[in-house]
Amino acid sequence: MPRELQIQVAPDVAANQELLQQHIARLVQSNVSDIQHVSIVKRSIDARQRSVKINLKVAVYFTDEKFTEIKIDLPDYKNVTNAQEVIVIGAGPAGLFAALQLIELGLCPVLIERGKDVRGRRRDLKAINRDHIVDEDSNYCFGEGGAGTYSDGKLYTRSKKRGDVNRILELLVAYGASSDILVEAHPHIGTNKLPKIIQDIREKIIECGGKVLFETRVTDILVKNNEVYGVEIHTGEQLLAQKIILATGHSARDIFELLDRKKILIEAKPFALGVRAEHPQSLIDSIQYSCDFRGEFLPPAPYSIVKQVNGRGMYSFCMCPGGVIAPCATSPGEVVTNGWSPSKRDQETANSGIVVELKLEDFKPFAKFGALAGMEFQKAIEQKAWHLAGETQKVPAQRMVDFTQHKVSTSIPKTSYVPGTTSVELGQVFPGFLTQIMREGFVDFGKSMKGYLTNEAILHAPESRTSSPVRIPRDNESLEHLQIKGLYPCGEGAGYAGGIISAAIDGEKCALKVAESIAR
Repeated sequence: MPRELQIQVAPDVAANQELLQQHIARLVQSNVSDIQHVSIVKRSIDARQRSVKINLKVAVYFTDEKFTEIKIDLPDYKNVTNAQEVIVIGAGPAGLFAALQLIELGLCPVLIERGKDVRGRRRDLKAINRDHIVDEDSNYCFGEGGAGTYSDGKLYTRSKKRGDVNRILELLVAYGASSDILVEAHPHIGTNKLPKIIQDIREKIIECGGKVLFETRVTDILVKNNEVYGVEIHTGEQLLAQKIILATGHSARDIFELLDRKKILIEAKPFALGVRAEHPQSLIDSIQYSCDFRGEFLPPAPYSIVKQVNGRGMYSFCMCPGGVIAPCATSPGEVVTNGWSPSKRDQETANSGIVVELKLEDFKPFAKFGALAGMEFQKAIEQKAWHLAGETQKVPAQRMVDFTQHKVSTSIPKTSYVPGTTSVELGQVFPGFLTQIMREGFVDFGKSMKGYLTNEAILHAPESRTSSPVRIPRDNESLEHLQIKGLYPCGEGAGYAGGIISAAIDGEKCALKVAESIAR
């Protein structure tokens, strides 16, 4: 058995196997030649002290112990060509992992995706950035892989109780992700690497007999006697199945409207909303690492910050070190921001959503929309921002200190947001209570992170798609909709996940419950 150790070392030691073995040899009072191999089990950064250290959990193999490189293989997927079909709506992480789990369980997924495959999506993303054209079915939110494909690929989740996080990580490694994601405390894949992984997952689904339908919009869920029997798609064709996993993501407003129109129970859900703040990465490095230059052995620094302001949480969300801000509208006449990073996180800027938690009472001006009140609140802010910024995909922007002081910024430097910005006093975008909380909150942030509150930081509005504004209620045990038999609300859009990992876990859980129901 290898010897496991918890150690703390300098960044250059953590990055060099030879130096690491020398350090461990001194620690255990052994010769370097006695150490065959050191495997890093877990890695995290400790930047609390002036001198940044790396925390490592390592497995040390001595020369008298056998070391074998662990290879992670794909599960033994079945051929499901002639198996019972289960419709899965949405090819984001919840839908993709639901489909894979169905195949493992001997069922045939019919995966329906309104958007294009990952390659086809690129042209539409280019059109948003360059030409300000929003395709309602193919954009940063809709298409193969969902919103996660062209996001940072963050794989960190606090939802350990939801399911087996390591299983999802190992599956991603088996499909081509770096094995580093099994080690890092806050793993991520990177926007540049996710598309190939997602494409390989889709090819495996098809190879095993599953079906994948792109550019196919679901226009109706067919229900008889409170039980599903299929869906209707935009061509008018009906696809029949007794089980449907609904994994459409947090921006599928037409699906929420469809359910509401059919009187299928949904509920308004609180979410969070605010801005996306961009700083020079070098500034965040200097704040977090307490140094002028981070050096070659430390990654671009992230940050995480939470404050209570006037009884509400204001916090960083989806922080992207060395990343860029992207246009994430899903319909013409609105603007939305989000952030992503490439795998190396090597861009010159850092960005993060800075958002404030909302309450159901905040949606009262939209009460006539019932369960869709939160969605309409969200939509109204996105549309107002679009109008104020010039009715293109430019977004309203303001320097951070100017925002706290109610000043219109006389100039906005070029930011990573490619469609561009328009100088706007952001108090015009948000309701008064939300503006006041953010103004006070940024001042508090500056007290905790010296240098954070600066006019070098540019606020882009709005960051509004943090989570679904709707919950689709389901039974805690069967995971079926409370009212409609055979319908399994799933993932982030249904209100049961918040990121790639938790969505993938929920997709697998729903697939397992579908199989259990069929077996009974």
